Amino acid sequence: MVRSKVTGEERSGEEAVSASSQAITIRAAKGFEELEACVQLQVATWGYDAADIVPRRMFSLAARIGGQVLGAFDEDRLVGFLLALPGVRNGHAYLHSHMLAVVPELRNAGIGRSLKLAQREDALARGIDLIEWTFDPLVVKNAYLNLNRLGAIARRYAHDFYGPTSSPLGGGLPTDRLYAEWWIRSERVERALRGEVPEPQVQATVIFPPP
Repeated sequence: MVRSKVTGEERSGEEAVSASSQAITIRAAKGFEELEACVQLQVATWGYDAADIVPRRMFSLAARIGGQVLGAFDEDRLVGFLLALPGVRNGHAYLHSHMLAVVPELRNAGIGRSLKLAQREDALARGIDLIEWTFDPLVVKNAYLNLNRLGAIARRYAHDFYGPTSSPLGGGLPTDRLYAEWWIRSERVERALRGEVPEPQVQATVIFPPP
């Protein structure tokens, strides 16, 4: 079982806010009440309508089939969660990290990064060396966390990955996404987690739609 603690002194992205002196515990979310709290935080974060919400039963299923449902807790209150699903591509097992959310008042307190580190710890313990997720290339703060703070790489681009979304955060734009590949045993990741910002290596430029 993954279990760790983070305080509000930790940093996330380019900002640092000491949100709380209370220790935050990172552990597996369990039981219908905690999983339902994940669902409600999902709704509060993205504002989805019923058609787009990932329901509680999917959180429960993910935890039972080799995925991950990690929660960040301030005592008994859920203040963040991470949802990942197991995947296989070309015979290689990996985790696809589908969602990560933190309550608004703690979004600059390092909780998102701590959830990712707990995810990595659990994956390494299970012999998994790759975690993937997608992110909006227009959200600079997330890109900074993914590529600079965590050491992920991005070399695949998907146009309108999810199709139309009910979330107002999308602004009516297509849901274009970059794939983050987090090779969690790599030297690049180890250096990034020590605070050494990886040198950017641009190998290709994506222009979409094509000229």
